[in-house]
Amino acid sequence: MSKVKVAILGSGNIGTDLMIKLGRSDVLDLTAVIGIDPDSDGLRRARELGYLAVDTGLKGFLEYHSGLADIVFDATSAKAHVRHAKMLKEAGIKAIDMTPAARGPFVVPSVNMGLNIEEDNINLITCGGQATIPMVHAVNRVSPVEYAEIVATISSRSAGPGTRANIDEFTETTSRAIAEVGGAKKGKAIIILNPAEPPILMRDTVYALVEDGTMDESKMTQSIKEMEKTVQSYVPGYRIRTEPIFDGNQVTIFIEVEGAGDYLPKYSGNLDIMTAAGVKVAEEFAKNQIAKQLVK
Repeated sequence: MSKVKVAILGSGNIGTDLMIKLGRSDVLDLTAVIGIDPDSDGLRRARELGYLAVDTGLKGFLEYHSGLADIVFDATSAKAHVRHAKMLKEAGIKAIDMTPAARGPFVVPSVNMGLNIEEDNINLITCGGQATIPMVHAVNRVSPVEYAEIVATISSRSAGPGTRANIDEFTETTSRAIAEVGGAKKGKAIIILNPAEPPILMRDTVYALVEDGTMDESKMTQSIKEMEKTVQSYVPGYRIRTEPIFDGNQVTIFIEVEGAGDYLPKYSGNLDIMTAAGVKVAEEFAKNQIAKQLVK
């Protein structure tokens, strides 16, 4: 079976971790890693692994190597993706946006993957969104969620320059996606960079208020546990830390994400959940594209 060619834009933490994961894919063929710093660890590793390492940014890649990618993962920053989205669309290349730029539809693989398979620009929201929105959705499919608030806590050592530059976009984009994808009538997101040593694992808390008189604790617990297994199918380190806590029409869910340790240590679950989601989305797109070719 032929593979779909992909490239990574951004040679920081996310791009480098993504590079390692893509090397294990049966349907995606990583051809190039694109950056602007020729001395970055990501581009150095790309060269060592035999991938094309482009240090002239997206413009340089599109000028000389655009045929090497059907999909480009953008692992730069929200502000940069605004420019990149236009360039990739003009080049006819699908974009999987790993930044909170929100130029395309929001996608969480465990919730709405199938609805957006044909889109030319898919936004993966944020690490906090990927971790918590599945749980908001799990609650909402049992009882209508009036309000959902999430708190994402990550180790400050796992937050690279791109993550730090995107803090404002993180809160805005995640809040929107809690409603648009999770199903809550209103959402709010908070991110905390914890400087503790040794570094902590990524931990997320979901608070959801459901419509009065609709709480069914048994069905909701079952829905939450089913969603946990669904997310674990592509993020093995994802887990619910305790049983859901019910208080009247409020449910609280505590989540922990342990990274796979592909690039940064296992405390970097925030990194892992984004790159794992990115690979999952790209593989679903690739399978869909390959199936179309077989029909022809």
